[in-house]
Amino acid sequence: MARIKIGDLVEIKTSSGLTYAQYTHKQPRYGALLRIFDKSYKNRPSPLEGVLNDSVRFSTFFPLTAAINRGIFEIVGNFSVKEELKPFPLFRAGAVGTSGKVATWWLWDGEKEERIGKLSDKQKYLPIRGVWNDTLLIERIESGWTPYTDPITQK
Repeated sequence: MARIKIGDLVEIKTSSGLTYAQYTHKQPRYGALLRIFDKSYKNRPSPLEGVLNDSVRFSTFFPLTAAINRGIFEIVGNFSVKEELKPFPLFRAGAVGTSGKVATWWLWDGEKEERIGKLSDKQKYLPIRGVWNDTLLIERIESGWTPYTDPITQK
């Protein structure tokens, strides 16, 4: 059984090449927090730690240990988490109603939630709280998805 560690660099095979994510936090309720880097590579880059200079496209929770144990993804290194990724990110959450819209949004800092109602333009860029499986994660990487472009954000 795999033992994941903060700082692990995860290689994700997609139809557009290799994408990398770093495991930056463990949250008791949601598990492993991955920061998905924006760039895809045709081949594994050398030096590998260069991917840590790519911008982060989005963050999500993911069952990392299970994916590693099943051979779905591979840990290809372990590197210090960059200073700007050390703070736990602020997430947004809300229930989609029958209209397909979220009427009331909440912000969550990993411990506390705060009801805010509507999102400001800046808040539309915040990650959406949830745990994704490998199929959804790969689909969103391949489609160029971001929290801002998510359909529930744009309604």
